[in-house]
Amino acid sequence: MSAADIKKTGKAATRSPRSSTARRTVKEGAESAFTASAALTDDLQRVLVDLIELASQGKQLHWNVVGRNFRDTHLQLDEIIDAARGFADTIAERMRALHALPDGRSAVVAKSTTLADAPQGEVLTSDAIDLMTARLDAVAATCRDVHDEVDEEDPTSADMLHAILERVEQLSWMVSAENRTPKTK
Repeated sequence: MSAADIKKTGKAATRSPRSSTARRTVKEGAESAFTASAALTDDLQRVLVDLIELASQGKQLHWNVVGRNFRDTHLQLDEIIDAARGFADTIAERMRALHALPDGRSAVVAKSTTLADAPQGEVLTSDAIDLMTARLDAVAATCRDVHDEVDEEDPTSADMLHAILERVEQLSWMVSAENRTPKTK
């Protein structure tokens, strides 16, 4: 079947010569559903790259943390990494559901993340806690920064941002508590 025939009939030739009834339309049914605008795509991409970078930097700290309370900090970093990876996957899959193209390539993430670079080398547990708290807060700030615009166009994606914010802010509180001292009256 020629390209002109496909355009005219809306059907493509079968992929397998053994199947004479299996056909694909040129435009899949789901592609006629809600499609993200460029602004929504950009907003979700901003969240995505920060989540990917959070997971990457979490691993950097996880591998290089040393000092008092090492084991708890090491394990807590894994918890943050798992959450960041899960949320990144959720955002990327939401983008695909809206016919947007997520871009998690390392060069794109490095160029566009709002997170400051992680240090190279060994990091004291107290420093790792402060570094991770700052990164969790940066991810939360990105989510909050794009939230209203996302909510205006797609409340479902905004609901995902709510879940990310809830967990990221909880993790920030829990991690930062490691270095806090009680407030005095």
